[in-house]
Amino acid sequence: MLYYSTGSDDTPRAVVPHDEDLKYRILYEAHDVPASGHLGREKTYSTVSRHYWWPKLYKWVKAYVSTCETCQRVKPSPHSSAPLASLPVPSGCWQSMSLDFVFGLPKDSAGNTGVVVFVDRLSKMVHLAAVPDTIDAAGTATLFIDRVFRQHGLPESIVSDRDPRFTGKFWTSVFAVLGTRLDMSTADHPQTDGQTERANRVVEDVLRSICAETPKR
Repeated sequence: MLYYSTGSDDTPRAVVPHDEDLKYRILYEAHDVPASGHLGREKTYSTVSRHYWWPKLYKWVKAYVSTCETCQRVKPSPHSSAPLASLPVPSGCWQSMSLDFVFGLPKDSAGNTGVVVFVDRLSKMVHLAAVPDTIDAAGTATLFIDRVFRQHGLPESIVSDRDPRFTGKFWTSVFAVLGTRLDMSTADHPQTDGQTERANRVVEDVLRSICAETPKR
């Protein structure tokens, strides 16, 4: 086995021989399988380049992803919109987070049809939890404490849209007890500064891609 490395700090990567079938198989595993989720060019390249190297690897990944039939079928074309209101950049991870919901998904065995998305505004780290469309303020608060608070502590601020789930009396009282401020998003752009909106798009694209590849599961 031949390995490639650019220096002592660079993790050695397996050199792939001049075999097109092998290269396409590696790209398939990094992009097409359900665990890979049909992510974009940069993320696919990052996955492949951690373990393998061959000449013009980036061009191979770019061509493969741009011609993926599933991606072209299920991912919407990017479109421009009005600039979003900017928020101050946090100085530490999980000092400020945003959260939102993605609904309208196929019902799972537990009756869930949505996902709640928690996003750290600095590192862009994401925590997800499946939820039913009847999720209320109390249930959302419980998921927040279980998925975020237990692992990262209490954020100084949380950015949400103006959905009643976040402004309900119980939800507000939970934040009052915990000492966290609830910030409102810009009215015309619930996805203030884009953090949760981008995470939502990734979640939706991955789920659409998986469902398109395995519609009967």
